[in-house]
Amino acid sequence: MRKIRYGLIALLMLLCSANASVAGVTIGIGLPNVSIGINLPLFPELVPVPGYPVYYAPEVSGNYFFYDGMYWVYQNDNWYASSWYNGPWGYVDPIYVPLYILRIPVGYYRQPPGYFRGWQSNAPPRWGEHWGRSWEQRRSGWDQWKRGSTPRPAPLPTYQRQYTGDRYPPVEQQPSIRTQQYQYEPREEMIRQHFKQSGQKTPAAGRVKQEAPQVRSPQQQEAPAPQRQPQHPAGDNEKATPAQATPQQRPPSTQEKRQQQLPAAQRQQQQQHAPQDHEKQNREPRGGGQEHGQEHGQEHGQEHGQEHGQEHGQGQGTNRD
Repeated sequence: MRKIRYGLIALLMLLCSANASVAGVTIGIGLPNVSIGINLPLFPELVPVPGYPVYYAPEVSGNYFFYDGMYWVYQNDNWYASSWYNGPWGYVDPIYVPLYILRIPVGYYRQPPGYFRGWQSNAPPRWGEHWGRSWEQRRSGWDQWKRGSTPRPAPLPTYQRQYTGDRYPPVEQQPSIRTQQYQYEPREEMIRQHFKQSGQKTPAAGRVKQEAPQVRSPQQQEAPAPQRQPQHPAGDNEKATPAQATPQQRPPSTQEKRQQQLPAAQRQQQQQHAPQDHEKQNREPRGGGQEHGQEHGQEHGQEHGQEHGQEHGQGQGTNRD
């Protein structure tokens, strides 16, 4: 009886633990509520794996990767994922691990498990041997793909560098900060579903807001051109403006400079007398010549008349005698 009782108790404990684990799992990725012993005080250095859309962390003492907007860690024969570099982490069922995470070559695991020994360093781990035939049947063809169709790596969330030490946000604040700072839409449907179920806004919605100004940016740069075009032809007034402004821009003459240096009152008097003096100067040569000719003619006529009279008088006196 005791053996049967202990057996029932053990069975109930297993059922409770299984229900608890299922309750913490969403579609593929568990909620970020697991601590796996990784404590990173700073944003890690991430280096791309050549030929893969994946980054790895050479300075982290663990199998630490970044792919499709999330961090991935393989530890204790389990995969974990997080949207922040220092967790908290969510458990990932082997059935839902992304293909490009499974394809990471053995040589980029900084702490490979013991059963990795003897496997080629430039080839992915033999997950079928480790997880069994049922897994391999469900993930058939995971290690076969066209190298030329490999997508580009997702941009690194470098905004998280400023969140270190005490500034590292709690799990309640992480979704809103990420949505504001990191506008990237994951390729994997599983990751998009994870964001929705964990209470985060879908990166796709945020990306639309981010991409809108990027799409309009060339138009904004070209926008001034159509605004300037109507201003040039609109313009008979604008064409006339440079023509009217031309005389104002010519340098002043010597006389104008002298007048500008004189006091205002004296300058005004000169301007008033200038036309009169000019007319007087034009008239003086003509009038003076006529007067000089008349005076010269009168003097010459008087002298000639006096001489003629004197000669005529002397002639009459001689005859009388």
